[in-house]
Amino acid sequence: GRPYGRCAEESDPPAFARSRRGRARPGHRHQRARGLSGYRGIRCGAVPRSTLADANERRDWRIFADLAQVLIADARRLYADEPWGVELGRTVYALDATVIDLCLQLFPWAHFRSTKAGIKAHTLLDLRGNIPVFVWITDANTEDMSILDQLLPEPGSIYVLDRGYVDFERLYRLHQGRATFVIRARKNLRFRRRYSHAVDRDSGLICDQTILLSGSKTKQLYPEPLRR
Repeated sequence: GRPYGRCAEESDPPAFARSRRGRARPGHRHQRARGLSGYRGIRCGAVPRSTLADANERRDWRIFADLAQVLIADARRLYADEPWGVELGRTVYALDATVIDLCLQLFPWAHFRSTKAGIKAHTLLDLRGNIPVFVWITDANTEDMSILDQLLPEPGSIYVLDRGYVDFERLYRLHQGRATFVIRARKNLRFRRRYSHAVDRDSGLICDQTILLSGSKTKQLYPEPLRR
């Protein structure tokens, strides 16, 4: 591609977030449609796709990470008072991962299976506004639970996880960080009941118990009580 000039660098960075609560328009199409003519007094043509690809390869990724944090903070302020069906005074996050299939010929470095390539996107959503506050890209074969090593627990917050994140050593670190987690237990979980709390079965709850893990390894990895 052609050299990446300053006129392209100073294109409008929040093109993806311009409509805020509306549908975001892809930045590349946005730039090509209007070009960059007259933007901040700079006159130049539309930015070719290959030029953007070269720039993304050569630019330090932390530039984009810092910009993303600014946009995330802006979006969270917009949704701070929006109701979402649950009356909680705490931030609730949902963590999940998905595999993005890629063409093996175009992305040989992302080898996943014998005939295909892929990467895995691990995403942490702030459920008030469904705002992605953390995204980590890994090889497609990376175990979901390993991404817990990259998270810094936010004290007082709640993390909703699926069964793929059952790793009691990592979950105990969340607990030690003064965060709460809600996760589906595996069917072979070994535990002993310490106390049963009263529940209203009309609410959909089957039971509410305080338990201690009793497996030879799990009781060492997570030595404190859990709610089931």
